[in-house]
Amino acid sequence: MHIMEGYLPATHAVGWGLVSAPFVIAGARRIVTLVRDKPEVKLLLAASGAYVFVLSALKLPSVTGSCSHPTGTGLASALFGPTVTTVLGAIVLLFQALLLAHGGLTTLGANIFSMAIVGPFVAWGIFRGMTGAGLSAALAIFFAATLGDLATYVTTSLQLAIAFPDPAGGVAGAASKFLGIFAITQIPLAISEGLLTAVVFNMLGRYSRSELLSLNVLRGRAAAGKVAS
Repeated sequence: MHIMEGYLPATHAVGWGLVSAPFVIAGARRIVTLVRDKPEVKLLLAASGAYVFVLSALKLPSVTGSCSHPTGTGLASALFGPTVTTVLGAIVLLFQALLLAHGGLTTLGANIFSMAIVGPFVAWGIFRGMTGAGLSAALAIFFAATLGDLATYVTTSLQLAIAFPDPAGGVAGAASKFLGIFAITQIPLAISEGLLTAVVFNMLGRYSRSELLSLNVLRGRAAAGKVAS
């Protein structure tokens, strides 16, 4: 849900940047610790970042000043946690703004907050909650990726509504309009992302099982072979 360059008022652009900065800093510190303590996961970390880049670059026009697309952050959130995913998402958003004219530098903070903070935290919470309850990791990653994507779109809708409230309905009225328009493209995209992420996760469960176990991604019933075949 990239908001395009120059679309937000300057105060909003600065505000979202300030809100997002602490999460990026915390994630950077977490990555330093992670690669120092578990260097074997470097390749998986890079692959997770590439997954975010590829999926989030598949954009469809949507609400004026924005677009709809998968986010790809659910996988990294489940594997490495939300703050690491914030850094991966921030790097992806920066490169897309500079190289693909997708999003923008002035709206980078807002886009990080929606796609690289809110979405990953929702996805991580769902994944950990479902696997902790003994449900299969494959089912958990499907719901994590799907609902994390939808949480991103809801956040972007609220960001746009706050910046451009409806003359009659205010922020709530504008948010309902943005949500309704986004839903046409975003709900099918979110479900598709959930299915694709579940397939990728199952492949990782077969070929990168030792790394997933070292990251405590497979545990309980999931660690006992609950990854769907």
